[in-house]
Amino acid sequence: MGHREDLLEGAKRCLLDKGFVRTTARDIVRESGTNLASIGYHYGSKDALLAQAYVALVEDMGDAFEGDGGLEGTPPGSLERFERVWSNIAGTMKEPGSVWRLSMEVVVLGDRLPEVRAQLAAAQREAGRGLIPLLMGGREEDVTDDAADTLGMFYVTLMTGLIAQWTFDPESAPDGAVLAAGLRRVMEAATDAAP
Repeated sequence: MGHREDLLEGAKRCLLDKGFVRTTARDIVRESGTNLASIGYHYGSKDALLAQAYVALVEDMGDAFEGDGGLEGTPPGSLERFERVWSNIAGTMKEPGSVWRLSMEVVVLGDRLPEVRAQLAAAQREAGRGLIPLLMGGREEDVTDDAADTLGMFYVTLMTGLIAQWTFDPESAPDGAVLAAGLRRVMEAATDAAP
């Protein structure tokens, strides 16, 4: 690995250990075995590096969203698929030291991390674009901007709320079954209200 990759891996470890606000450039250098100048050269700033490290941590979670058994037997777009995927996502939030607590740090302390917040806000559309095929089938590269801006943002909003619930009160936080039951009720109400 070169300095760029070493820095990214060191920043990931620092984020999981200390979070965004408490991680210093010196922490990253110590963890990565590089030097301070490498951060600016490869990433522009410590905050830009931390934002990329967070995105990389989230991308590493992608396989967990499908679960150990995959999504076989759950038709794309079905309530069964919805329940399984959200149960798998909730499962990643149960682990001590979950990467998702970092999201809440950005929500709460984002004014102290303007560069991180700006980069992660820009990444939300792509996060939604990645969730659509997982839940609805198809390929990420075929997701239109309109779908990413509507359905994708619906999923991102649901994800953010789920993260907040698991961070705030894991004992009462919903799992996929509860979310699917809620969605079922919304669908039934919408169907009943339709002319």
